[in-house]
Amino acid sequence: MLISRRVSCSALLLAAFVLLVPPAATAQPSNDVLLKLLQILRDKGSISAAEYDELRLAAGASGSEPRLAAAPPPAPAVPPAPDVALAPVATPAPALLQKAAGDEIKRALAGKWYERIGFRGYTQFRLTNTYGVVGAPLEVPSDRSVNENETFMIRRGRFIFSGDVSDHFFLYAQSDFNASTGAPDFSLQMRDLYADIALDKDKTFRLRLGQSKVPFGFVNMQSSQNRAPIERPDALNSAVEGERDLGAYAMWAPARTRKLFRDLVNNGLKGSGDYGVVTVGAYSGQGLNRSDQNGSLHWLGRVSYPFTLGHRQIVELGVQAYTGRFVVPTQANTVNGVAVTPSRPAEGQADDRVAVTAVLYPQPFGFEAEWNWGTSPRLSDDARRVETATINGGYVQLHYRHVGALGTLFPFTRWQYFDGARKFARNAPATRVNEFDLGLEFARWTEIEVTAMYTHTLDRMRTGTWPFLPTTRGNRVAVQVQWNY
Repeated sequence: MLISRRVSCSALLLAAFVLLVPPAATAQPSNDVLLKLLQILRDKGSISAAEYDELRLAAGASGSEPRLAAAPPPAPAVPPAPDVALAPVATPAPALLQKAAGDEIKRALAGKWYERIGFRGYTQFRLTNTYGVVGAPLEVPSDRSVNENETFMIRRGRFIFSGDVSDHFFLYAQSDFNASTGAPDFSLQMRDLYADIALDKDKTFRLRLGQSKVPFGFVNMQSSQNRAPIERPDALNSAVEGERDLGAYAMWAPARTRKLFRDLVNNGLKGSGDYGVVTVGAYSGQGLNRSDQNGSLHWLGRVSYPFTLGHRQIVELGVQAYTGRFVVPTQANTVNGVAVTPSRPAEGQADDRVAVTAVLYPQPFGFEAEWNWGTSPRLSDDARRVETATINGGYVQLHYRHVGALGTLFPFTRWQYFDGARKFARNAPATRVNEFDLGLEFARWTEIEVTAMYTHTLDRMRTGTWPFLPTTRGNRVAVQVQWNY
């Protein structure tokens, strides 16, 4: 996967300069290469002409010539006079030369935070076909390609800017070029815009402020770029549709665990990313790009820790919970020939959940399992009011990762179940989901991934259109091509 290391090309070249600064006796061609790199940085505008001259001089260059002056030929050896010792000639150590050049580079980049910002993203191009449907037409809230009238579709078009602006400030901004607004149209939409503020040198303690993923559920925090099934399971995603909200969180994780979180993603093991070992905080509670409706925050806590078993296997166990009050969006429905808008408390209703997580990372076999329970707003059976009801559901996923000469193969199967309500939909209708997935992800090259997935539906409620009717059986096949950049 072509993932930016949050370092610009300019900074990479400068890093090469620091590592390769030669000692005084280094051969001529090495300095020519280094000076050429500096010229590229100057021509790009990453460093000024004055900074270029200073760095060139720090490397031992002279005048305006693009190469270092050749060392003078050694003088003929003259035997010392008897009983007279020659004084040793002091030469700078390579480490000192590297430090001097490194100091010059740091000074040249001082204040140029944009040189540390990376740019990356991914796009998902999808086609889904449904067949053998009994009952209401299949509807999947998170996947608009499940539609009899839909053909090709760009499911996600993400562009991400991120990087360390300073030693204590990390910036993350993500947009989606094919986001849904709830209407038939698509739009450019803010997904993430947050700051991580490190409170110590090792970034063990952090504050995250802004719009970001709500740290509830491994599968919710796992990027769609890394997840094998093409959509998240309803039971966990119904807690926070869109996975994001405005919030403030305090996170703690030791440096070695933060590195492990990164490695689980970068090494293709389908990690969820670094959301801390211990996280506590609050968020608005009304969902992605929505303003609060009751002036009351949702409060959240999470503990999740990855550890090794034996010499190879990595396991992650976690528990998370949140509590708050959710204000359900309502609209009139026709009940017995009369338009009825369900009543609900203006301050919202209880919205509380707890979830457990168990993950065995695929080396080569792996599994994911999550389950959550709680209370949530739900439309009454007579469709005249929004009540509070219990929910429960989760998923179990098995998978296998094989890396061979032809690329990476990742077969998987998943069962998901949910008995609850879809609080983010108009009037919070009751919903049930019972489905099996079988799929294969294949990556011949890291920048191109192809996924084929078959889903058999045993039960699924249609929640986007009144009347809310069930699909009692159905099948769908989806093919997706994802390109990473």
